[in-house]
Amino acid sequence: MSHLLRLKVLLASLLITACVTINVYFPAAAAERVADQIIDKVVGAQDESPKTTTPPQSSLNPLGESVLRVIASKLLDTVISPAHAQASANIDVSSPQIRSITASMQTRFTALAEFFDRGAIGLTADGRVAVRDNNLLNLPERARVRQLVAEDNRDRDALYSEIARANGHPEWEPDIRQIFARRWIDRGAKPGWYYQDRDGNWQQR
Repeated sequence: MSHLLRLKVLLASLLITACVTINVYFPAAAAERVADQIIDKVVGAQDESPKTTTPPQSSLNPLGESVLRVIASKLLDTVISPAHAQASANIDVSSPQIRSITASMQTRFTALAEFFDRGAIGLTADGRVAVRDNNLLNLPERARVRQLVAEDNRDRDALYSEIARANGHPEWEPDIRQIFARRWIDRGAKPGWYYQDRDGNWQQR
């Protein structure tokens, strides 16, 4: 494909995109990043070294790439208002309340992990924890586990609500909860732990 044709194709794509009404109300990508950050703190995951990848080499020459970038940037600047540029938005989780809740969950997690490992408790579809099988607990443990689960659910509910409130959008709470619910399973759960699917059925990771 010639340089000129590639340029025309890209500009046409940008024009089509620009004609679509952009309504980004909730920065889902940013919410997922902070969910992973908090989950890693709670479960004690170690940060992995970032993987480096070699960017693909463009077939355009440097001058052609520069011109293309300038044109694309100017075009987007004229059709997308700053209010719509929320795809790169950040969610702030640095408030004292959020840090306190995260620390509380982190302290409790070691005790909960034992019962996750045994399959007695599991992760729910709404970002909480539930007792899955009382038969896997002896009598003294049952009261203790109920207490741990209740305390953790209070923290989880408070966390989702506080993140939304601290960022000036309390209406985001259901979206934040949904993202955390998914990330607890995908990132926080170890193989063999139980979680609920959307229909409320228990599945094993």
